[in-house]
Amino acid sequence: MTTAPAGQRSASFPTTTTRLRGSAINGSPALLALVTLAVIFAITASLQPGILSIPGLTLMLMSSVPLVLAAQAQMIIMSVGDIDLSVGYLVGLITVIAATLFIDAPLLAVAAIVGIVVVYGLLALVVQRRGVPSIIVTLGMSFVWLGIGLQIRPTPGGQTPDWLSVISTWRPTWFPAPVIFIVLATLAGWYITRRARVGAQMRALGSQAATLEKAGVSLTRTRITAYVLAAVLMVAAGLMLASQTWSGDVNAASEYTLMTIAAVILGGGTFSGGRALPIGTTLGAVTLGLITVLLSLINLPSALQSAAQGLIVIAVLAGRIITERFVR
Repeated sequence: MTTAPAGQRSASFPTTTTRLRGSAINGSPALLALVTLAVIFAITASLQPGILSIPGLTLMLMSSVPLVLAAQAQMIIMSVGDIDLSVGYLVGLITVIAATLFIDAPLLAVAAIVGIVVVYGLLALVVQRRGVPSIIVTLGMSFVWLGIGLQIRPTPGGQTPDWLSVISTWRPTWFPAPVIFIVLATLAGWYITRRARVGAQMRALGSQAATLEKAGVSLTRTRITAYVLAAVLMVAAGLMLASQTWSGDVNAASEYTLMTIAAVILGGGTFSGGRALPIGTTLGAVTLGLITVLLSLINLPSALQSAAQGLIVIAVLAGRIITERFVR
């Protein structure tokens, strides 16, 4: 048996220092998001100590649950190098379906949801086969979802079924319910992108499509799978939001589109694809949710809240760039 020269062994196997540096680079965005979340939580708790109780945490975090689900969906889309600009209105449409069709015509509601998932598969086909940019396709679909939602329910209202409303009213005394939902959403994103075989293929599609194709993997099937899985998570986000509002409004989540993109980027994702960090994405989404709570507690005028939220996001992203350059 022959042994490889020392130089060859060092070239083939990364050193401990190299592995640690790689781990720091990959993990630093999520760590930065965690630090930001901790700081914002500490400030919020100092302003309102009541949130440190289980009911307080439940009230504060409940609104972040649908955002986390939607952010995990956006993360899947961005892992293949695409961006979905229809997330907000699609989530809003699901609330309309839940508050209207689930009571009046449950079979039609199920058919509508299945149809939405199928449409997402077709969108992936158009993007992959025709080369149409995802931002163009999904931007167009955002108006389609908006129009359908307004056609079904022109004004906010309706009533969600009892089985859906009970989700938001579940209040265990031993632990904040939203934390459980957030963990489950994160585990779903982690399994899809980091554990399942298709997750590796989706990340490869976003970063090394030519290599993936040479390996015999269908790029079309991979993109369709990513879009369909993302659509399922967006449906879950819409149902969760409807369970909280007990009504339907196609504009209820219009801000989710940009917030989900920001959550993915805050958590370590990239616009170019090839990267999926479910835990970082969740931390980014919860951070954005807490920023909204914090700005409300300090009585900042609503007209300035969006601007303040944007400045905080920019500051965190600047910190991410500095951190990544430092660890390199």
